[in-house]
Amino acid sequence: MSYDPYPPHDSPAPHDASLPRLTYPWQPPPPPPERRRLPRRPALGNHSDLRILRGAYRRQRRVATTAALGYFCLFLGLSAFAPALMSSTATGGVPTGLLLALLQLPVTWLAIALYEHTARRRVDPLADRFRKQAELDARREAAR
Repeated sequence: MSYDPYPPHDSPAPHDASLPRLTYPWQPPPPPPERRRLPRRPALGNHSDLRILRGAYRRQRRVATTAALGYFCLFLGLSAFAPALMSSTATGGVPTGLLLALLQLPVTWLAIALYEHTARRRVDPLADRFRKQAELDARREAAR
């Protein structure tokens, strides 16, 4: 007599879809899931502090990106819609388009310098202040 792990559809036993079906009769049933409780952890900081830090960082990225990409888009727009200006000669017979293209590198350096300046002036002090506060909170919590 063979063992059929799948009962017929018209069997009177109710079928629970959440229970796994055995594929082989010699398999032990799966162990019941363990209920683990996660340890309660204090919040690392005030959520409004993190919101302020994210906003400062977001403004910093926008300013630096706008400076670099804005000049590049201006250069592309002039190349596409003002070819007469781009092909006109500037001092020494050098085309204006070439001078504007070479100016892209200093503009990119300026955007990087602006990014670093705003990071040192606005974002880093906020991050340091929030980090020190989180360390103090952790020390206080460990002392309890």
